[in-house]
Amino acid sequence: MKKAYTFEELVKIVAALRSENGCPWDRRQTHESLRTCMIEEAYEAVEGIRILEESGSWENLCEELGDVLLQVVMHSQIAGEEGLFTMDDVIQGISEKMVRRHPHVFGDKEAVQADEVPGAWEEIKRREKGKNERTGLDGIPSGLPALLRASKILKKQESQEKEQTAEEEAFRRIRSLLDDLEKNREEEGEKEALGQLLLEVCRISRKRNVNAEFALADILDKLR
Repeated sequence: MKKAYTFEELVKIVAALRSENGCPWDRRQTHESLRTCMIEEAYEAVEGIRILEESGSWENLCEELGDVLLQVVMHSQIAGEEGLFTMDDVIQGISEKMVRRHPHVFGDKEAVQADEVPGAWEEIKRREKGKNERTGLDGIPSGLPALLRASKILKKQESQEKEQTAEEEAFRRIRSLLDDLEKNREEEGEKEALGQLLLEVCRISRKRNVNAEFALADILDKLR
């Protein structure tokens, strides 16, 4: 029979890999060297979700979630060795956050509808951050895929601006940019116009409640 491992045993396995008599490759890793691994494993988990939805096969998603979990445990182990934080701190922090940001579940707040949760979450988040909250477009990772990053930037802009760009205005900009592209053959001008055009398309997708990243991914899957 297969041995049934626990989460605690996984933590011990990673600690053994990082120990003096562990794996030379694992011992050599740092937060920086594992950045690409974290990104790749997250994307592979997303691919596992697609496979599950299309075929009903769960094995790939199960495996990829394990790889994501390994990255979390590995970073926590490295941080523990550096005297920064431990896996227990990670679990404690996210548990406190989930309880704190769901007063309608764990507190005395009245029940809310599903579409009300994001707004309540953001309001609690703003109160928590207070004066330490990063302003402007800070806090949005530059390593995100461009379409996903654009959506997050637009969301943050909309939350900070009193007047939001109307859908009609976004379409007007798109038509103007297409006209500029047709006339402009200078490389720098074309590059900027194309970038602005993609941003306005992302703006439209947000107003239509369509995830631009997933919309393009679906078209690419069809092309494949």
